[in-house]
Amino acid sequence: MPEPRTIADALGDAVARRAAITRFTADAELDVETAYDAQWLGIQDRLAAGEQLSGLKLGLTSRAKQVTMGVDDPLYGWLTSGMLLDAADPLPLDRWIHPRVEPEIAFVMGAELTGPASIADVLAATAGVTAALEVIDSRYADFSFRLPDVVADNASAAGYVVGPRLRPVAELEDLRLLGCVLRRDGEVVHTAAGAAVMGHPAAAVAWLAGRLAASGRSIPAGAIVLSGALTDAVPLAPGATVTAELEGLGTIEVRA
Repeated sequence: MPEPRTIADALGDAVARRAAITRFTADAELDVETAYDAQWLGIQDRLAAGEQLSGLKLGLTSRAKQVTMGVDDPLYGWLTSGMLLDAADPLPLDRWIHPRVEPEIAFVMGAELTGPASIADVLAATAGVTAALEVIDSRYADFSFRLPDVVADNASAAGYVVGPRLRPVAELEDLRLLGCVLRRDGEVVHTAAGAAVMGHPAAAVAWLAGRLAASGRSIPAGAIVLSGALTDAVPLAPGATVTAELEGLGTIEVRA
């Protein structure tokens, strides 16, 4: 089994060179906890380079994706200041290998959340929710990986854009019913509702709080939490425009 430092260095080099690598599980055993250790080392490298932690993200929050990967739980990764993108600027495609974009409901935490937590706990600790588009970019060839690989790769995190409108959850009737329409170049490509994320997007955040608590961590106040993709991801290509309209949260758009 490769050491966490070896894994983190290989993934960091893949990012720096924009060159995909073969997944680690292609020719070696790798367990999830070792993968999370490697993930955290990669984040520490970013912090040492001058970035700051800005939040967390969830992945594999839909049951369909969990079945595909043969797992029963989601996974998480970390967001840093270097991943925050400005929707007013074209996306920096030259930074990534094979980027894709997906719509999400982002939670902005008003208070620290320590697990175990319930949906009610999450909502009580949330300052508000907003629309978000996340750019994912696997560092593995052909986006081919198994669960430990993608955990080590920080859940494919690459970048994110958040909408300008932050809504208190009390102003929204039911996050499970919040509708989403995703368009590429003006054409509808996917639709979904908040319940696509673990039945309730706050359930994903509650799971995250519990998972972090197992390693002595919590979700800090002020953190942005991307609760999981509402639809399948859309590949990005030069000149493309991707727009997500989230009911009650407005519209967010990125240009490649």
